[in-house]
Amino acid sequence: MNDMTPSPGFDVDRIRADFPILRQTVRGKPLVFLDSAASAQKPVAVIEAMKTAMETQYANVHRGLHWMSERTTEAYEAARDAVAALMNAPDRHEIVFVRNSTEALNLVAHSYGRHLLRPGQAVLISAMEHHSNIVPWLMLRDSHGIELRVAPISDAGELDMAAFEALLEDGKVGLVSITHMSNVLGTYTPAERIARIAHAHGAKVMFDGSQAIVHRAVDVQAIDADFYAWTGHKLYGPTGIGVLWARRELLERMPPFLGGGEMISSVSYERATWAAVPHKFEAGTPAILEGIGLKAAIDYVRAIGYPAIAAHEAALTEHALASLSAIEGLRILGAAQDRGGVVSFALDRAHAHDVATLLDRFGIAVRAGHHCAEPLMHRFGLESTARASFGVYTTQAEIDTLATALVRVREFFA
Repeated sequence: MNDMTPSPGFDVDRIRADFPILRQTVRGKPLVFLDSAASAQKPVAVIEAMKTAMETQYANVHRGLHWMSERTTEAYEAARDAVAALMNAPDRHEIVFVRNSTEALNLVAHSYGRHLLRPGQAVLISAMEHHSNIVPWLMLRDSHGIELRVAPISDAGELDMAAFEALLEDGKVGLVSITHMSNVLGTYTPAERIARIAHAHGAKVMFDGSQAIVHRAVDVQAIDADFYAWTGHKLYGPTGIGVLWARRELLERMPPFLGGGEMISSVSYERATWAAVPHKFEAGTPAILEGIGLKAAIDYVRAIGYPAIAAHEAALTEHALASLSAIEGLRILGAAQDRGGVVSFALDRAHAHDVATLLDRFGIAVRAGHHCAEPLMHRFGLESTARASFGVYTTQAEIDTLATALVRVREFFA
């Protein structure tokens, strides 16, 4: 666990004031929202950016020649610039807008996996993946003859790096696709080391950054990734928009994922030719308002600053681990040295769904289930857990409220 304290300039009360939804009560209790890993709440800046675009300048983008379309196109494409800057991407044309991380992973599985990987090659994932980073590769295995390999993890929830490298040694792995931060364990994987080992064995590397980019700065050049996926709604932005970053030379070689408008250069009844990247992968009318909202979310996060966010959430996580581990009969999954603001736990005598339902009576929102990581649950001998996850607006007092409520919940099942 990193020994970090929030920056003196980090004012969580001021930040909470930016999120109107946090002012309400639930079942007569102040809302304690601890489900940000599933989808974060939205600040006023995001809400107003989308509202203003709808009220003052909305039109379709890229193809219109009138003032409204030009203004909206500029605002939408500014989101691409914002994403490129956020990730330190070397080229804005390497930013492909998709609906979410799931679509990004499926895009890579289809366009890279089916067309640039050969039958008999392997895709290597880890034992802590979200279903979105398992199912597309199962589909690729069944349709294209790709082998799927799974790198094990330790009981602490950390990637077994020796086993990971051993799975690459025969040279058959064409792509490593791995989480940058587990949505269940909070574990950060050592991205730079993973990329270095994979590249040394001739494999490309994709990271599912759905959780990581929320909590820490991501520099795709420093990591030396080949693909990186994340989703807007976890980064305080709207649903319906996500990001795939990929090296331009790879995007140039990959065929389109979807066909239709926007992604073509020309069409006849005999053939079609494709638009330049990234538009080759952005068929149809895009999520225009969501793109504008995503830029506002990025601006908001960058104004706070990742160092301050990381310090705040590290302090929250340390406090949560100490508080919850003191509760009799409560088991916390994972004990990674490098972990983010996600704590999954099981309470003896109680099903996770019952725990979440009873916590809701205290105004506390947590997630319960297998968190779209069913194989990982089985790795720890469980069917489900409850999960508390933190954001920029989470306070230590809210974690204390959770701990107190969990003691009451356990008494209910005594």
